[in-house]
Amino acid sequence: MVVGKKVTKESILPSVCEDDGDEVGKEDDLGGIASRPVSRPRSLYSRGSVDGQRVSRPPSQHQNTRMGLQDEDRMDEEDKVDEGGGIHPGDGQQQEEECVISDEDFDTDLELDRFHNERRAYDPTGQSSYREACKMLNVIPVSYFLRNMNQSEVNMMHYGLGSQGTKALAISLVTNTSILKLNLRDNWMEGVGGAAIADMLKENCYITEIDLSENRMGEYGARALSSMLLENSTLFSLNLSGNHLDERAARHLSPALIGNQKLQHLDLSHNRFGDIAGEILGAAIAENTAMKSLNLAWNCIRGKGAIAFAKGLEGNIFLRTLDLSYNGLGKEGAVALEEALKHNNTLEDLNISNNRIPLEGAIHLALGLKMNTTLRILKMSRNPMQSAGCFAILKSVQANPETAVEFLEFSDICVDQEFEDLFESTKETLPNLQVKHGGKINAALKKS
Repeated sequence: MVVGKKVTKESILPSVCEDDGDEVGKEDDLGGIASRPVSRPRSLYSRGSVDGQRVSRPPSQHQNTRMGLQDEDRMDEEDKVDEGGGIHPGDGQQQEEECVISDEDFDTDLELDRFHNERRAYDPTGQSSYREACKMLNVIPVSYFLRNMNQSEVNMMHYGLGSQGTKALAISLVTNTSILKLNLRDNWMEGVGGAAIADMLKENCYITEIDLSENRMGEYGARALSSMLLENSTLFSLNLSGNHLDERAARHLSPALIGNQKLQHLDLSHNRFGDIAGEILGAAIAENTAMKSLNLAWNCIRGKGAIAFAKGLEGNIFLRTLDLSYNGLGKEGAVALEEALKHNNTLEDLNISNNRIPLEGAIHLALGLKMNTTLRILKMSRNPMQSAGCFAILKSVQANPETAVEFLEFSDICVDQEFEDLFESTKETLPNLQVKHGGKINAALKKS
């Protein structure tokens, strides 16, 4: 039995067995490959590696070695029979099982890590990245957004995303190729969320219209969005209404309005722009070469700011629609607009309702209308210019043979019979002219 143990031990390739220290001298005799020391970790390459370099091992070497071992086993068995020691019925089977070398005992160069080979499928909607971002930022995914990420228009008003929810949304939109119009109005994203959207719009080249109104972004968000406008070349409509923007935000927006050549519609209404902001934005408008529609309603532009903005409008040759309603232009602003209307030959729609424009201011505007040939719509409702101011505006339209005016709005301003008679005579030469006013003054009331 001692001989049987020796044969069993020698019948196994030294390359498979671990070094015992006693078998060092037998490796060369068996023709095997030197085994590794026990302390050395299993190599990533084959056992024939030398100094980290792969050594090719021809297939015939393994086969020859195995055949040689089988011959030695047969010779040993014959010796046992001659000696009369006998052979145990299970010895041959045991030796044969031990001599079988499995492929698992060898490392191969074809072993690859399946996790590294798996490539994540490209997701044009960004659903997977949205779920991961929500998990990372500890926010609940919006099911409506997940269901509609493949639509061209997504409306997410009043969802209460907050800054973190907006971040998760922005991460997924970086690679989204479906959404073209996105409405994120009133989601309390603040400056941090606005900055995340701005970073997304630097990468996304599919979104063309986005509504970020009523999100309280302030100067921080305005700075990020202004930087985005200098890089983005696909966005043509941006709504920043109700975001607490003031003079500091206007300083960031000014270079963006000058440098951006794609944005056509900008809504800055319901903010906190004052006189200084009017001067800053007026200078930017004078140099802008892409804007077609600008909304600055419900701000505090008056005095010097109104005058500066009107001068900027005078030099602009691209703007088609301008809303300055609910500011404080007053008489000074109306006088400045007179010159703008005389020289501007592109503006078609002007809204200066509720701007404290008195009768004198209306007369100056009328002088500008006498020379203007492009303005089609003029809205001057809720100004203290009375019926006489409305009469002066209508008279200038009648006196201009090249006028383009189609609609005059004097809502909440009552007119007298003299205005009504003038309108009837004007209809003869301008049959398509429409006038809206606050009603006719009662003659008896007028006398009293």
